Amino acid sequence: MSGNTFGNLFAVTNFGESHGPAIGCVIDGCPPGMALTEADIQGDLDRRRPGTSRHVTQRNEPDAVQILSGVYQGKTTGTPIALLIQNTDQRSKDYGAIAEQFRPGHADFSYWKKYGIRDPRGGGRSSARLTAPMVAAGAVAKKWLFEKYGTVFRGCMTQIGEIAIPFEDWQHVPNNPFFAPVADVAALEAYMDALRKAGDSCGARIRVTASKVPVGLGEPLFDKLDADIAFAMMGINAVKGVEIGAGFGSVTQRGTTHGDSITPTGFASNNAGGVLGGISTGQDLEVSIAIKPTSSIISPRQSVDVNNQPVEVVTKGRHDPCVGIRATPIAEAMLALVVIEHALRQRAQNGDRGDSAAPTEAPAALQASFL
Repeated sequence: MSGNTFGNLFAVTNFGESHGPAIGCVIDGCPPGMALTEADIQGDLDRRRPGTSRHVTQRNEPDAVQILSGVYQGKTTGTPIALLIQNTDQRSKDYGAIAEQFRPGHADFSYWKKYGIRDPRGGGRSSARLTAPMVAAGAVAKKWLFEKYGTVFRGCMTQIGEIAIPFEDWQHVPNNPFFAPVADVAALEAYMDALRKAGDSCGARIRVTASKVPVGLGEPLFDKLDADIAFAMMGINAVKGVEIGAGFGSVTQRGTTHGDSITPTGFASNNAGGVLGGISTGQDLEVSIAIKPTSSIISPRQSVDVNNQPVEVVTKGRHDPCVGIRATPIAEAMLALVVIEHALRQRAQNGDRGDSAAPTEAPAALQASFL
């Protein structure tokens, strides 16, 4: 195992480096016969791409995707789909001064110890730039799941640094650079402007959901749906924590509250986050992730070089002061890749049994506790 392929039935092999000529992925196992063009993928890539506001890295990559194989006359053929994204705005000279230094909080030290060699340009293989191919693959998964089951994936930012962001409405999310579900983001903009001026960074909390998920996805022991979701989310750069449903909030709940009562018309609440015993209930999948502060900052920090000599590290270049700002479409993509993997497993083992089981949603008033 090389750690570069995600999934088995819908397998996505990711390739490339931050400052290489291109990045991309190969999707093996996409069902045949689905209409697919670059336009179906480009929308999500545009949501994730850099240079879209003053609050993110100013590296200006168009992230234009090319479909190289696996599609004929506009439809998937069932053969491997190769997706390519050119790197066009690398500035490798920014990393010359730290080629032999280890940036605190970054993967420099661990990569060096594991491989004995590393690509220092933009973090090389450990760069968040490599999430772009996963977003592209996730867009393919989203399309198939929507056409097959009506499944819809949404995400938003619920906290940035010390600022908690209340939920107002999903309609606000595409209208601001933070993916925040609020109409007024002036306070968030002021916070980020001050943070950038200080040469520092912050973390974020992202919520991602999937609605109209078929009942019965997941396995009963080692391949639980929620376990695979946690695995996928922890594979995203800078993620340090994952919650499903009530998550850590369940510590202070009583059993009389946490256990979601079931009525003839559906579940009364969704503390379980749409998964019981590792298997989907048909309710919304509710996932929350914690993202650490950006490691690449211009403030001086203490470290060592490859000869174990003390150095003061200053990371120049174009970096996100909060990598969580662009994380929402990434989290949506990874959730979609988990769901399509389990949907294809369900078809293989039980036919389309899950298709006939209508998703059961909690009453809106009770769902609001997760918003």
